[in-house]
Amino acid sequence: MKKNNHACDLKSCFLCSRCLPEWLPAIGANKKNIHFKKGELIFEEGEAVGGIYFLFKGKVKVHKRWGNDKQLILHFAKEGDMIGYRGLGNERVYPVTASAMEDVIVCFINTPFFEATLQVNHQLTYSLMQFYANELQKAEQRMRNLAHMDVKGRVAETILMLKANFGQNKDGFINISLTKQDMASYAGTTYETFFRMLNELTEDGIVKVSGKSIGVLNVAALEKLIANL
Repeated sequence: MKKNNHACDLKSCFLCSRCLPEWLPAIGANKKNIHFKKGELIFEEGEAVGGIYFLFKGKVKVHKRWGNDKQLILHFAKEGDMIGYRGLGNERVYPVTASAMEDVIVCFINTPFFEATLQVNHQLTYSLMQFYANELQKAEQRMRNLAHMDVKGRVAETILMLKANFGQNKDGFINISLTKQDMASYAGTTYETFFRMLNELTEDGIVKVSGKSIGVLNVAALEKLIANL
């Protein structure tokens, strides 16, 4: 972890894009830009909340302990996204862990200044309310899927989610490099089961795989696997 106070452009993240222009100098004076290397923890489950993080560069996975030696990946964050917001409840501890999937630069805002920012910037407060409502809906949907959808449907859902969030490169592969274990952790299954399901999708011509890269060949077929379960 290394501080880097010259990275943020005060324009592109969830916070700055929704604040009054007059408030941006205050953000500039209070923010801390921090660099994390691939694999480093940005914050850890159970750690006291210090503030909110806005992702300026890189990709992050947000995960939670699942049993003694497993993790359930809740979502993947990209540039412009906010992380750490799950710790803003009454208990003020992070209920999840955020790990850098590649070299990452975050903009850190401490809790007192973030709360002052919400009081001044009504558009930000309204956007945050909408954000939490959407996150609640997605969390409830995800809980239903983990409980009732079979593994192949969850694998299909995982691939479509990654395609929607990160897009595809010129070669037709999803623009994020993930281990099969990480994808299995998001789908709520084991590595072995995920690998078997992925092979079946490949043999059926629905996806293509090259190393850690996955490309979608038949969106409709993946959507059908989800809709039928």
